[in-house]
Amino acid sequence: MPADESSAARGAGRSRTNAATGRGPTPPVPAGPLPAGPGLPPGLALRSRPAAGPRRAPTPRGGARGGSTPPRPRGDHGVRGMFERARRAWDRPLTAYYLILGAGMLITVLGLVMVYSASSIKALELSRPSTYFFRKQFIAAVIGAGLMLLASRMPVKLHRALAYPLLMGTVFLMILVQVPGIGMSVNGNQNWIYLGGPFQLQPSEFGKLALILWGADLLARKQDKRLLAQWKHMLVPLVPVAFMLLGLIMLGGDMGTAIILTAILFGLLWLAGAPTRLFAGVLASAVLIGFVLIKTSPNRMSRLGCIGASEPGPGDSCWQAVHGIYALASGGWFGSGLGASVEKWGQLPEPHTDFIFAITGEELGLAGTLSVLALFAALGYAGIRVAGRTEDPFVRYAAGGVTTWITAQAVINIGAVLGLLPIAGVPLPLFSYGGSALLPTMFAVGLMIAFAREDPSARAALAMRRPGVRWKTMRRRVTKRPSGER
Repeated sequence: MPADESSAARGAGRSRTNAATGRGPTPPVPAGPLPAGPGLPPGLALRSRPAAGPRRAPTPRGGARGGSTPPRPRGDHGVRGMFERARRAWDRPLTAYYLILGAGMLITVLGLVMVYSASSIKALELSRPSTYFFRKQFIAAVIGAGLMLLASRMPVKLHRALAYPLLMGTVFLMILVQVPGIGMSVNGNQNWIYLGGPFQLQPSEFGKLALILWGADLLARKQDKRLLAQWKHMLVPLVPVAFMLLGLIMLGGDMGTAIILTAILFGLLWLAGAPTRLFAGVLASAVLIGFVLIKTSPNRMSRLGCIGASEPGPGDSCWQAVHGIYALASGGWFGSGLGASVEKWGQLPEPHTDFIFAITGEELGLAGTLSVLALFAALGYAGIRVAGRTEDPFVRYAAGGVTTWITAQAVINIGAVLGLLPIAGVPLPLFSYGGSALLPTMFAVGLMIAFAREDPSARAALAMRRPGVRWKTMRRRVTKRPSGER
């Protein structure tokens, strides 16, 4: 059959097929092979429909039409990327909450370990089991953990309602300390109450917490009434009550606790926005009173003379300060090992209380002491962050007071061990041996946790962590997509 007749026959066949199926006529296919395109071997003939217009350029994957794909942002690599990730993590709503909880618990646990290590030889000297002091500290830590949990779950209104009863109870106990037959003297200070058995109570430690809660409630109520602009309302009755507590403490001879209480008072006044003249006047009065108290006491004068001492001095008056430096110096970078201290074998007095930081430096070295300092720095930063971001004046004053208390006491204790400050006889918060100091401090940490939870952004973040809310939120975010099945 000729080529023209065969082509006509094929066209007629297509017309009949299209008529049967209801489709339109198929456009004629041009005779001859199509030109070979890219990727096709030459000479290959394809049949295709003629293009209706110019071909469109392929759409880029990035979503932009008719343009080059924008460059992808470089990944967070190097020091700058690490800094950005750390900054984003640091600015999260729950950062202060986790810092307070984590740093408080780590300091307490590490303190229990060091109390056991530092006090075992002292207990054997007193014909006691080597775990004598550790067991008492562990019992106090368990009770303190319960108080911390209770304080972290209490609402702010209940904390404010607790302020006045706690203040009155503390003042009553501090008066009982001076009653003969009830109060007892330890290391020359009349500031203990005997509870029976091996247990004693130091009410002045609870006075710090009482002053913070009561002072924060007082200043918050005056701020609500806009009375803090008048210096009379700012000072009265806060300063007289604080001086009353200081007088009761100084009757027992405990100047170290009086210094911490004074620091708390200054912290509250500073947070309340005391004018510079007023602040300077109160500070000058406190310095003058402290100078007179130090000058009239030979024991305090000898402690002041031991700052930076490198020899025990006449009559071994600087024995404790010098051997604290010896313990730190012999620790090196990573210490002699846990339990391998030499100074606790009768050379360093009070190795498990005031100078436990020196034993930590001897056994754990510079790495251990820097870790303790980092934990206290994290706790202090978290407290400042809670006080700075809240809108509640009571939370601001209470958080600032607790931060001032823990930070000032840690600085005074560590400064005395390093020979930079006189020995004040105050324990390292959450770390040193002493249940009377541990219980109110752990309650204060729980107070800070409660304040960190009350932040609106932190509260929303904690609500998102609940399983029910999280599941419902995820369900709302998921949108149904067609599966393609009919």
